[in-house]
Amino acid sequence: MNNRLRRLMAVVVSLIFMTGIGKGQLVPVPNQKEFVDSLRRELDYGPFFGLYKDTYFIVGTKVPGKPTAYNSDVKFQISFAIRLTKNVLPWNTYLFLAYTQKTFWNVFQESLPMGDINFNPAIGITKPFFNQDRYVGKLSLIVEHESNGRDGPESRSWNRVSLSAMAMIDEWLMVHAKIWVPIIDSGNNRDITKYCGIYQSGVVLMTPNRRWNFGFTWVKRAGFNLNFNTILEASWNVSKKTNLNLYAQYYNGYGEDLLHYNQFRSMLRVGLVFKPKFFSEF
Repeated sequence: MNNRLRRLMAVVVSLIFMTGIGKGQLVPVPNQKEFVDSLRRELDYGPFFGLYKDTYFIVGTKVPGKPTAYNSDVKFQISFAIRLTKNVLPWNTYLFLAYTQKTFWNVFQESLPMGDINFNPAIGITKPFFNQDRYVGKLSLIVEHESNGRDGPESRSWNRVSLSAMAMIDEWLMVHAKIWVPIIDSGNNRDITKYCGIYQSGVVLMTPNRRWNFGFTWVKRAGFNLNFNTILEASWNVSKKTNLNLYAQYYNGYGEDLLHYNQFRSMLRVGLVFKPKFFSEF
């Protein structure tokens, strides 16, 4: 896909997203009421601890090119959230704490060193939206910190106040967007928004039985050019009785990890992913 087509798709999806949120529409689906009832029970009475973003373990290499010990690695992420209130807050909102840790592990090098570890705690408040017997989406206000836990010249950190939204267009189509105000507290990465971005949007396609899941996320880097980091994902649930999924992820752009946030990467990795019960965060 050339850059012009990719940029055009990003603009089109963003317009679709804004239209869906503004009108609050959702195409009726046969099992929507059962789905909504299940989601309402989960939000009101469900467990207070669970997955937040995708939790995965993947291995891969730079593409194109010949794999070597220095351009191949293991990437894994753990992510969970904890609800802070037993009852629903005013306006049917709920408060939560979240923690995500992303690790790059150079397993093909001698002594198997860790390349970088990124720590991302957050606190947020979320408002889900329902239209009669249909789930429309949700809106979240999140305060988050991200750092790599190092000191000296390799220290990287920043904070964000983020507004995140997700809308269900159909049972097989979801769009999402997130915009943030950066608060940069490290002198080593003052230009981080030029590489890690100022907002993101994306689309998720699912088969009716939710066995297949395809995602495309764009992260807009700071500046007036249409420059994006892109993430392509595909997963397949091996069985309806388990949350185990085969997973492939392609990352193209900057900011994949904090230590090398200003270095371009084109990485293809495959492995396993465990997904939240209803929807992943981005």
